[in-house]
Amino acid sequence: MTNPEAVHIGRDDLPYVDIGDGSQLRVLQVKPKEGLWIVENIFQAGYEVDKHKHTGPVWGYTRSGAWKYKEYDYVNRAGSFLYEPAGSVHTLQCIEDDTQVWFQMYGSNINLDEQGNITSVVDGAMTLEFYLAMCADLGLPAPNVLVD
Repeated sequence: MTNPEAVHIGRDDLPYVDIGDGSQLRVLQVKPKEGLWIVENIFQAGYEVDKHKHTGPVWGYTRSGAWKYKEYDYVNRAGSFLYEPAGSVHTLQCIEDDTQVWFQMYGSNINLDEQGNITSVVDGAMTLEFYLAMCADLGLPAPNVLVD
């Protein structure tokens, strides 16, 4: 019986793609059967993610910069750890340029309008599809995202 091997992804092994306003995304891992998706973002000041509700838990770690949720007073700065339980609703706002955040998510993000109506649903598989398409559009080789 062989032991499974650890998998290493170097800092420059997966490219970032533009998601608007100079902010960027890279997808590290997606496990569709588990509903897991791990992404890393670099946000620019003023970037805002749609108000959304999580169907599963989320863990976030801020590596640089600062961001917050419109609905809360605290600010996530370099070294901050954030846990979001399933069902939490919030609107991410970036307040400093080059804010780098790593997110591990389970389930979907249900995007909401101001009245609480569902405008779209995003999950790991959709995010991976978007990421791969953006890499292809940029003429980059297919990134070696961990998918299983």
